[in-house]
Amino acid sequence: MTSDGATIDPVGMTDLGSAHRIAIEPHAGVVRVSVGGRVIAESSRALCLREGAYPAVFYIPRDDARMDELTPTDHATHCPFKGAASYFSIVGGGDELVNVVWSYAAPIEAVAAIREHLAFYANKVDITVTGG
Repeated sequence: MTSDGATIDPVGMTDLGSAHRIAIEPHAGVVRVSVGGRVIAESSRALCLREGAYPAVFYIPRDDARMDELTPTDHATHCPFKGAASYFSIVGGGDELVNVVWSYAAPIEAVAAIREHLAFYANKVDITVTGG
């Protein structure tokens, strides 16, 4: 279920033939994101997005993140399979990690479940996943 109560079914999307598939599923456990021991986000409502051969990425609802620790940046990218991504830096506690968080405010319809969720670069923050 999404934060607004909608049911999420796994999403299968094929673009460019069968070479690209995206699957989104609710994670049954808890995902915690921290930096220097500070918890930035923690959620039992995270989504797990699997895209082609890339490692899985957890998307956490913005309501489950310390948005006061995040600063929007001007950086933006576009994915042909998900849409336009905006970025955030993590600030506070003496840390400034630039553009380590991204979000799709208006993803393409096939991946609408990740709307208003946050994803974090796993090589820049500590991500702990339990359950699931």
